[in-house]
Amino acid sequence: MSKFRKKPVVIEAVQFKDGDFQAIMDVFPETKAWNGYLREEGGWALEISTLEGVMTATDGDWIIKGVNGEFYPCKPDIFEMTYDEVTPEGRGTQ
Repeated sequence: MSKFRKKPVVIEAVQFKDGDFQAIMDVFPETKAWNGYLREEGGWALEISTLEGVMTATDGDWIIKGVNGEFYPCKPDIFEMTYDEVTPEGRGTQ
């Protein structure tokens, strides 16, 4: 079996907080087909059309723009394990 290392890729992302849909639209103005709503069990949700179908982001999830311009949600714990913030000089903060 061969082993592979994931290529380093810089992505754009914004955290979905407190139902602030405008913050996401400000970062990703090209998005038009998302549906935000108040969930019956409480809190806000955002439905995102992804390459795999419609996915739902909830409060605290990160919205990521992928390398091909696609969008998808990511849970905060997975985001933290997978990504480091990039400084203006292009280096990670950790």
